[in-house]
Amino acid sequence: MAYIEKRTTKKGTSYRVQIRMKGHPPENASFDRLTDAKRWAAETEAAIRQGKHFGIARRRTFTELADKYEAAITDHLKSMQARTGHLAYWREEFDAHSLEDVTSALIADAYAKLHKDGARSVATANRYLATLSACFTFAVKELGWIERNPCARVRKGKESAGRVRYLTDDERTRLIAACKESSNPLLYPAFVVALSTGARQGEVMNLRWPQVDFTRRTILLRDGETKNGAGRVLPLTGEAFDLLRDRAKVRDLKDDRVFPVPAEGRGFGSLRTAWLKALDRAEVQDFRWHDLRHTAASYLTMAGIGSMEVAKVLGHKTLAMTARYSHLSPERTVELGDVLAQRLGLASKKNTAA
Repeated sequence: MAYIEKRTTKKGTSYRVQIRMKGHPPENASFDRLTDAKRWAAETEAAIRQGKHFGIARRRTFTELADKYEAAITDHLKSMQARTGHLAYWREEFDAHSLEDVTSALIADAYAKLHKDGARSVATANRYLATLSACFTFAVKELGWIERNPCARVRKGKESAGRVRYLTDDERTRLIAACKESSNPLLYPAFVVALSTGARQGEVMNLRWPQVDFTRRTILLRDGETKNGAGRVLPLTGEAFDLLRDRAKVRDLKDDRVFPVPAEGRGFGSLRTAWLKALDRAEVQDFRWHDLRHTAASYLTMAGIGSMEVAKVLGHKTLAMTARYSHLSPERTVELGDVLAQRLGLASKKNTAA
């Protein structure tokens, strides 16, 4: 029996057909016109009764699906470059396989190859699998080519808690001095802004003057300008404020980038040599630019700032990302315990007397 559902979204109106007949797997398809939906439903039902229908999942290949999915997301995702690489891998693995043939077992085998013998980290392999899952979800919800996502039954590998490397007080002092001494005039202000705001490398290097508000002492990152796509406000205080205000007085009126890079350079690449030399002069080992973000988060946590507030500054969508710093504030945990004990009337008499 065929059922036609009218669906209206921002992209327009479509009609999804669902056919369920006893003894046969369900069939789904979506159409832009109601007449096409009715015609397909009638022809498909007739073919099923005559034993001539082979199912849309058998007729469509994975390559067709990947092409349609890639075209649909090209202009909408900030992570498009990474997803293109992921899809290239899955296309090679599944080639011209029909969607019916791309089973959970086949996907699990291809996923295992990704991180076999350390070829890629488990975290990276999981990103590949996430892209594939999104592709199949598109096939289910948008195209109606398949009934369910085969990735749902593939177990992902367990990722490590994540690296937390931050500057000690001595390292921070030495690195500040080394960046100040750099012959590259962009290094020190970029370093201070990154360390003071916890902003990501790309957020700092892509910063534009219209985003800087000296009156409110903030930097506005709009939706789509961050890694996760959600905008946020960064604090602009202390020396970071002074450095940007001084740069604003002598900025190039034809270039609104706060940290303009030479034409032959790309993003942080133009500062990389200066950054590595500064690390060497400061004798700071095993430290990356991204660790400035960890340093900002670690110092906030050790100052007793709550996870919710730290997550807001860093732009974490979930507290799971911020939780990695929780071990850095044992004193704050004890303080909270004292507050609770006091409220319950169970405070230590010894501590109260002291």
